Amino acid sequence: MTETAPSRARRVLPDPQSLTSSQKLMVFVLSMTLFGLANIFTEVIPEFKLGPVELSVAYLAFVPVVMVCLFHPLYAALGAPLGEIVFVDLLMGDFSGIGEVEGYLQLSLGLYVGGSLVRDPRRRWQVATAAIVAVLIDKGVGGIIDMSKVVVGVEDAEYVEGLPESVLVIEGFAFASDLLITGVLFGAIPAAYLARRLHGKIEPLMGMAPRDAEHPVPGRARQTAAFVSLAVFLMLASGVFAFLEAADVKFGVWEPGFIDRYGLGFLWVSVAVCAVVLIGVVVSAKALRRRARSED
Repeated sequence: MTETAPSRARRVLPDPQSLTSSQKLMVFVLSMTLFGLANIFTEVIPEFKLGPVELSVAYLAFVPVVMVCLFHPLYAALGAPLGEIVFVDLLMGDFSGIGEVEGYLQLSLGLYVGGSLVRDPRRRWQVATAAIVAVLIDKGVGGIIDMSKVVVGVEDAEYVEGLPESVLVIEGFAFASDLLITGVLFGAIPAAYLARRLHGKIEPLMGMAPRDAEHPVPGRARQTAAFVSLAVFLMLASGVFAFLEAADVKFGVWEPGFIDRYGLGFLWVSVAVCAVVLIGVVVSAKALRRRARSED
């Protein structure tokens, strides 16, 4: 009897990585707001063109990667891509409707898989791998879909004049540049440093336990037939929305073009909205902490 009592006590202990509904919402909103703010800054980063290929920062990948490494990868991954849609596309008046679903599904899936690979955010190589995997899935699936649209004929290809086969080289070079610039320079390197520095400092402020190897996050991506099937379904679904956009299916499009009207100064509107939302998250986190202490 004395031997079974401790084991029973251990079984009823709460999972330190289990989150309340309020905490899940805070992770979602925080991830959405920070990535939205990061995408506002990418709007002013110049792009360089090397022939038919553009060299640019697609997004500051280290921001959502740090979020999916420190917090629950599912809720952080669902929130991050929505930040670009809300704080950049909608507020800037450049919302392409159903076409936005393609990028949302691809980036969410990439971040979720990448964040699920991390068991200990203090391990830099794990965080760096998460960043590369996230961009690899996002840009890899996007590149395959772009090639498919050219093959089917719903979109014209960009290729070197007189050499139609060069479209493969151009797409491959664009993918490699995205992986290097977005995945490594603005993804793996800063994320590996920041995740280690921020680990254990932000989570307690939101009433959460820091992630560690001894307590794997429940609900993370697993190498099961069910998850692989779901991932393939999401990739195909993103392709369907991309084909609909390429076929000029206009649904939910809202393009007043505020940047063209008022210039880059209009970006401060999005910055102000992000600041208000962040303040709301901080106030909510403090309220939850006070309530948790009072209940204890």
